[in-house]
Amino acid sequence: MRIKRFFSYFCITNYLRFDLGMQPGTHFNATELKARFNPEGSPLRRQQLVMLDMLKELDRICRKYGIPYFLYWGTLLGAIRHDGFIPWDDDLDVGLMRKDYFRLLNVLPQELPEHIALQTNDTDKNYFYLFAKLRDKRSFLDEGSYDRVFKERGIFIDIFPFDTICPNTQRWRLQSYAYTIFRKSNGSDSAMRKIRVLTWFNRHISFPFLRLVSKVLNCRKITFDYGIPFHKVHDRSDIFPLSTHVFEGIEVMVPGNSHSVLQSLYGDYMKLPPDLDHVYHHVERLEFYD
Repeated sequence: MRIKRFFSYFCITNYLRFDLGMQPGTHFNATELKARFNPEGSPLRRQQLVMLDMLKELDRICRKYGIPYFLYWGTLLGAIRHDGFIPWDDDLDVGLMRKDYFRLLNVLPQELPEHIALQTNDTDKNYFYLFAKLRDKRSFLDEGSYDRVFKERGIFIDIFPFDTICPNTQRWRLQSYAYTIFRKSNGSDSAMRKIRVLTWFNRHISFPFLRLVSKVLNCRKITFDYGIPFHKVHDRSDIFPLSTHVFEGIEVMVPGNSHSVLQSLYGDYMKLPPDLDHVYHHVERLEFYD
C-alpha cells in the first residue's frame, strides 16, 4: 500500500507540475518565468533567438569536423535547469580544449554564413580578449564598456579555450594589465597601441612559456586558458567524455558530469536566485536590423 500511495503521489505531483508549467524536481513555474522575463517578441527573447541561431551554426560546424565543445557558465545552467536559456539570461557561453579551439578557429571563416562574423585578436585589431566571439551582423549591442573600441558589435556568443594547466600558473594573469590600461586611459589611441603590443607579447611569448611550465609539472586540472580573467578549476573526468542535453529544442554538447561542474560554479544550482528583480545583465542599447 505504501508503494502504491507513493507511486500515486509521484504521478499526481508531476502531472500538476507539467500542467502548471513546472519542471520536475524544481520549485518554479517555467511558464510564469517566461511571461515575466522573456515572452515571445520581447527584446530579450529576440536576442536569445539570435544567439540560438549562432549556437546552431556552431554546433553544425563542430559536428561536421568532429570538434568537441561544451556549454558552460549560465548556458549550461539553463540547459540543465530550464532546458534552454535561463529566462533572464542575455549571453551564451561555450568552451573547448585549446587544441580544439584553434581547430575551430581555422574552419569557422569558410563555414560561417554571411550574417555571422568571427571576432578574435586576428580579425579585430582592438579586440584584446583572449577568447573568441561570434557576432551577429544584423544587430547592434552596446554594453557600455570595452566593446566601444571593437569593430564588430552585434549580438554575440562567447567561445572560451580551456587547457590542462596548473592553477597557480593560471593565476599569473598578465593580460589583466590590458584591462587596467584600458580603464585608466578610456581607450585612447596611444593606450590601444600599448594594449596591442602587450597582447601580442602574451600570446606569443609569456603564455607559451607558462604552458611549458605546466607541461613540465604534469598538471592535470582543466581551467581557462591563460589571459582569460576567470579562474574555475575542474577535474578532467567531470567534463570528459562529453554528454548531450536538449537546449531550446536542439541537442547540444555538455560536460559529462554537468552536476559536478554546476555545483562547483553555483552550489545548489537548481534553486532560483533569491532576488529575481536584480538578475539582468542590462545592456546600454540593443538594435535589430532585420
